[in-house]
Amino acid sequence: MKPIEISKVSEYVERNIGDFHQSRLAKIRSLKLEKVLLRKNIYLFKAKNILVSHELVRNLLDAYLSSQEETLFGNFLEGLAIFINEWVYGGQKSGVPGIDLEFTLSGVRYIVDIKSGPHWGNSNQIKKMKENFRTAKIIIRGTKRSTEVIAINGCCYGQDNKPDKGEYYKYCGQQFWEFISGQENLYIDIIVPLGYKAKEKNDEFAKEYARLLNSFTVEFTNKYCVDGNIDWAKLVKLNSSKPINKKRNAQKHRSP
Repeated sequence: MKPIEISKVSEYVERNIGDFHQSRLAKIRSLKLEKVLLRKNIYLFKAKNILVSHELVRNLLDAYLSSQEETLFGNFLEGLAIFINEWVYGGQKSGVPGIDLEFTLSGVRYIVDIKSGPHWGNSNQIKKMKENFRTAKIIIRGTKRSTEVIAINGCCYGQDNKPDKGEYYKYCGQQFWEFISGQENLYIDIIVPLGYKAKEKNDEFAKEYARLLNSFTVEFTNKYCVDGNIDWAKLVKLNSSKPINKKRNAQKHRSP
């Protein structure tokens, strides 16, 4: 074990956090209104009785961007966790599908699937993770039969009071960061480095967000409002009508 100093974490963050912010900007700059309208539950926003175009567009945009940012930042935190573990325990990015991190501690081989938070998947996704763990154990034991292999679902934030899930352990928040680093307070220590140039980057994002929100509001009002009122029927048709089979439609109208 080689304890990691927070200065090393800061150096990693400074080298890599820019990728997260650039990805955020790239996402918002390439976004189209219809993509947002197609991805979110229009019925929900109707049930909330939203009557103003600007308010509806903002709600839809915020919900879409929030899910996108969760994924992007989750990828960043996964990289940070692997970096820290590699420094402390010599861990490495796994080559086994579905496994993010592998390392050995006290003769035990740990295989880790890293997620952002504890509520990351439904029953089918958890079932798939278990299958990945079983496959990884077979592969690892195939090369070293005497090796004990333990599977971990590591979550970068949150809590779980019952970490023993039978086939695997689920470590969240403090427990996860301590597990990969051997340092009890690392989950708090990483907060400061994560704020590297945050204001500067978020000011740039805020300008792009304002531009996009204003642009989307104008476009939405022109396309999906009638006499100043939101045309919910048109929105639902865009979002949920049966897909048109263009090939079949072309054959149907082809001249004999």
